[in-house]
Amino acid sequence: METGNMPKRALMLLLVLGGCAGSGAGMEERERSRLERQLAGRVAGEPRRCITRFQGTALTAVDRNTVVYDAPGALWVSRLRGDCPGLRPDDALIVESHGDEYCANDRIRPVERGSNIPGAVCFLGEFTPYRRAGR
Repeated sequence: METGNMPKRALMLLLVLGGCAGSGAGMEERERSRLERQLAGRVAGEPRRCITRFQGTALTAVDRNTVVYDAPGALWVSRLRGDCPGLRPDDALIVESHGDEYCANDRIRPVERGSNIPGAVCFLGEFTPYRRAGR
């Protein structure tokens, strides 16, 4: 093993890892921009602790702190109670809720597509409705 090349190898590894981290941050920025486009022309309503679940509609991750629920008549946005490590926009979500509602403090766990290993437990916040102006 050549010790003279070790710093070069370490530098290359840092550059590669830094590039990966940067691309993840870029993806979150794109998803936030997508959410901003979805909310354009909509007006925020009063936050609610619980919202009714509709069959065939699921919570969708926006970034590590935000999930949305696209229900008839409103786009509901929940800012999680804290940062949710590993939560990405393309993750499936396991939701531990009771009855036919999603509520603040319900547990969610991200699952990377193609995997069956759930991530960290995270908690939903209140849901803010965004409705089209004039409705």
